[in-house]
Amino acid sequence: MPTITVDKAELYRRLEKEYTTQAFDELCFDFGIELDEDTTTEVEEARAKGLPTPPPQLKIEIPANRYDILCLEGLARALRIFLQLETPPTFTLSAPAQIQEVFVESSTSPLRPYFASAVLRLARPMNQLEYESFIDLQDKLHQNLCRMRRFVAIGTHDLDTIKGPFRYMCKDPKEIKFAPLNRDTEHTAEELMTIFETDRHLNKYLHIIKDAPAYPIIYDSNDQVLSMPPIINSQHSKIVPGKTRNIFIDTTATDKTKLDIVINMIATMFAEYTEIPFTIEPVKIHMPDGTSHLSPPIAPRLTTASSSYINAATGLKLSKEEICTLLTRMSLTAKPSATDADALEVEVPCTRPDILHECDIMEDAAIAYGFNNLPQSMPTTNTVAKAFPVNKLGDVIRKECAMAGWIEALPLILCSHDENFAWLNRPDPGHYAVHLANPKSTEYQVVRTSLLPGMLKTARENKALPLPMKIFEVSDVTVQDSTAERQARNYRRLCAVYMDRKAGFEVAHGLLDRIMQILGVPLLEKKENEGNYGYYISSAEDPTYLPGRAAHVFYRPKPSVTPTEPTPSSNPSSSPLHTIASSLKSALPSSAAGTAWERDINIGSLGILHPTVLNNFELVRPCSSVEIDVDPLL
Repeated sequence: MPTITVDKAELYRRLEKEYTTQAFDELCFDFGIELDEDTTTEVEEARAKGLPTPPPQLKIEIPANRYDILCLEGLARALRIFLQLETPPTFTLSAPAQIQEVFVESSTSPLRPYFASAVLRLARPMNQLEYESFIDLQDKLHQNLCRMRRFVAIGTHDLDTIKGPFRYMCKDPKEIKFAPLNRDTEHTAEELMTIFETDRHLNKYLHIIKDAPAYPIIYDSNDQVLSMPPIINSQHSKIVPGKTRNIFIDTTATDKTKLDIVINMIATMFAEYTEIPFTIEPVKIHMPDGTSHLSPPIAPRLTTASSSYINAATGLKLSKEEICTLLTRMSLTAKPSATDADALEVEVPCTRPDILHECDIMEDAAIAYGFNNLPQSMPTTNTVAKAFPVNKLGDVIRKECAMAGWIEALPLILCSHDENFAWLNRPDPGHYAVHLANPKSTEYQVVRTSLLPGMLKTARENKALPLPMKIFEVSDVTVQDSTAERQARNYRRLCAVYMDRKAGFEVAHGLLDRIMQILGVPLLEKKENEGNYGYYISSAEDPTYLPGRAAHVFYRPKPSVTPTEPTPSSNPSSSPLHTIASSLKSALPSSAAGTAWERDINIGSLGILHPTVLNNFELVRPCSSVEIDVDPLL
C-alpha cells in the first residue's frame, strides 16, 4: 500500500482537534487506513540537540485503490466528512467567457492517443506546503495508478505564461527544442534523452518513448513547448509557489479509464483552493476524428444498492435513512428510492472510482458503522471442519520429506512455454497446458503441467549453496480438461531434485521408497508380481532423462478401490483418453479374473536428468529427480 507523509500540525488544524498518537491511530483504524509512524519524538530529540529538523510528520498507509486520500487535502477532507464536520462537496464546472481548447492530432494515435485537461483558478497562490502536496500527489499517482507513467503522465503549468489554443502531437525528436524543467539551456528532444540517462529521477521513464520515431509534445499558440510527456515539462511554464494563481493541467495516456481517474483526482483534490471553492474550469478537447468533449468528466455516477443486502451482510437492522447517513460519512450521497421500497439511490462522486459494485457500498456502510461495533452472533448452521484428504496427504508427505533431510521449495506456478516443454525435451501435444491470453513477459506464459521446471530453476538460483542439494515440492499442476466446468483440472504432485557431484539416482529412488513405506504401500519389485496392492518401477525411455537411466513409477491399487485419475501425460501415447480407457477397463467386473497388473497405473517417473535439460536450466552438476502423482495414493 502507498504511504503518504503529511504535516501533523496542519492535518490536526484541518480536523479542528489535537489528537494523541493513540487517539489518531484509532481514528485511522476506524476509517480503514493505518498510522505507520509519528515522527514527533524524533523531531523533539533532534531539536534538543540543536539539529535542524522538519516539523513533526505523520506517515499513513493508504489503501491502493483510494486515490482520493493520497494527499493532505484529500485525507483531511475525507476525515472531516467521516467525523461529520462537513458534508461531501459538490464539484462543478465553471462557464468561462473564453474556454481553453486543446487540439489532439492523429500523429499521437500509435503512442499516447488520449488527452485530458483542466484549469484551476486559485483564490491565492499556493504556499510552499500546498505546492509540495500538489507535486507529491502527482508522484504518488505516477507510481501507483499510472504505473510509472506508462499508462498516464501528468503535467502542470502556469497558465499565465502560455496562451491557448494548445496542440498535442507527435514530432521528430530532432525538431523538438526547448529548455526542460529546472534548466535554462535549450536542447533538442534527442539530446535530452542522452542527458537524462544519468538523471536518477527521469532515466526510468526514458524507455517509454526512446525508440519511437516521433515523440509526444504539447505546444501553445505561440509554438512554446509546455511539456514532452511522459518525460518532462518546460521550464517556461514552471509553477512557482507564492506566485502562480492559474494552473493548467495536462494529462496524456494510453488508457482512457485511468486518464479520467487521474485528471479528476488532480483537479478535485485542489479545487478547494479555487476562487469559488470546488469549481473547476473545463477545457475543450478536440479529437482527431472531429469529435470534441469537455474535460474533466466530474459528473457523479448514479447506482443503486439494496438496504436488505447491506443489513444481511453486516448483521444489522438499520433503516434506509440510517444507511444513507452512514454512506454520507464515506463521501457518498444516498437517498431512499421513490420507486423501490428496498433500494437506495446512490451518487458516487468522481473522487471515488474504487466504488465498483454494491458490495463496495456495503463495505463503506460497515466502515462508517464501525467494524468493532458490528453485532457478533453464532452461525445459524453447524459444521465440522476438516482438511481435504488430498491436503492432509500432502502435509504428511511434506513432513516426511523434510524429516528425511530434504528442503522444501515454493516456486511460482507460472513459467514460460519453453521451460514447461522444450527445455525438458518434452513435446507440446496442444490443448494440454493452460496458456495466459496476454502474458506480461515470456517468463510467465503457461500454468505449469510439471513441478520439475520450478525445481530446476530453484536449483539454478541457489548454485552457491553447498552440495549436495536436496529440494522438493508438493503442490498442484494444471492441465486442460474440456469435461471440467472450468475447462481445466488441478492435480497434486510431489517432485524432488537431488544435485551433487554424482547423479545420485539411488537417493531419489530412496526418497520414493521412504514415502511409499510411510504410506503403507508395499514394493512389488516388478510388473509380473501377483500382489494385489503396491508399487514398482519399470525402465522406460523418457527424453527428459538419460537413456537407460529412467523409470516410470507404477501403482497398483487395491481391487476394491477405484483410484483418482493421475495427471494426463503430454506424451500422445498416454493421452487422457488412453488413461480413462485404462481406468474403465480395470473397473469392469471381468478384469477381476485377469492378472493383477491390469489395474496398474503410471503415476510418475524418476531418473538422471539429460545433460541438455541441465544445460537449458544453466546447471553444471548432475541431477536426479522423481515426480509422482499424489491423488491416486489416497
